[in-house]
This record gives sequence, structure tokens and C-alpha cells, in this order.
Amino acid sequence: MKALVFGLVLIAAAVAAVIPAGLAWWPQLVVFIQGGLPVLAALIGLLALFIGIVDIKDRAEAKSEDQ
Repeated sequence: MKALVFGLVLIAAAVAAVIPAGLAWWPQLVVFIQGGLPVLAALIGLLALFIGIVDIKDRAEAKSEDQ
């Protein structure tokens, strides 16, 4: 229950930080997203690549075990 309340408080604080009447951090948030999104996309792409390679190896191993 404490975690739920804590999460709701953090969400409310985040919303208050980006609305113009609050802390007005919207421009800084946009810059952060612009800088972080390419890095996040690269990391997700690497993870997908590794998962694909492992999947191919698993299929090949399963096929060799069946024969």
C-alpha cells in the first residue's frame, strides 16, 4: 500500500513539474528526451539483436536434438 501511495505522489510530482503553471520544466524535458531517445533506441536494438541471435541458436540446437 505504501508503494502505491508513493507511486501516485511521484506521478503527481512529475505532472506538476511539466505543466506550465507548475515548475514549467517542459523545455528541459524535451531536451532530455531528444538526448536520451537515440541512446535508448540503440540499447533496445542491441537487446533485440542479442535475443534474435540466441533464438536462432536455440532453434538450431532443438533441430539437431530432434534428429
